[in-house]
Amino acid sequence: MTKRTSAKYKIDRRMGENIWGRPKSPVNKREYGPGQHGQRRKNKLSDFGTQLRAKQKLKGYYGDLTEKQFRKIYAEAERVKGDTGEMLIGLLERRLDAVIYRAKFVPTVFAARQFVNHGHVLVNGKRVNIASYRVKEGDVVEIRQKSKQLAIVLEAIALAERDVPDYVEVDTHKLTATFVRTPGLSDVPYPVQMEPNLVVEYYAKN
Repeated sequence: MTKRTSAKYKIDRRMGENIWGRPKSPVNKREYGPGQHGQRRKNKLSDFGTQLRAKQKLKGYYGDLTEKQFRKIYAEAERVKGDTGEMLIGLLERRLDAVIYRAKFVPTVFAARQFVNHGHVLVNGKRVNIASYRVKEGDVVEIRQKSKQLAIVLEAIALAERDVPDYVEVDTHKLTATFVRTPGLSDVPYPVQMEPNLVVEYYAKN
């Protein structure tokens, strides 16, 4: 287990929000930050603080990506013609680990990254073990035959706490998912409000 995986609840506590909508999140009980001074952190944030928080929340949601990884994705979004914030969301949702998570093949985005890294996933019939692999529209993602009976997969499919969005078509019998289209911000079922426009403002100034 990576340090990032073991610290996933700290992200919720740090943000003061249940960013994945999980029933077990500590924020459901305590809406203040971690540590002995957590309850004091209620000061009004500056513009910079608000933008930084929006970036940390979005970065954390996708498995707490490193700053280098996240900035690289942002730079790609910035180069594409159109709304940079919308492009950023589209690129994040095209990550293979994000698609596996959206398809409900695993319970968390952290588990999705590990699941892909361990070689349980095929894209268009070929094994892919890179979580950041960029899925294209029309690509078919499936669980390897040997991995279809893993407890983590069976448990995730049975979870009722989240739905599969309409830009991913899932066959729960074959355990395949087709990436239909690249979503925009309004298409993505975030349990909390994400503000990619503030992320754009953050990077524009820093």
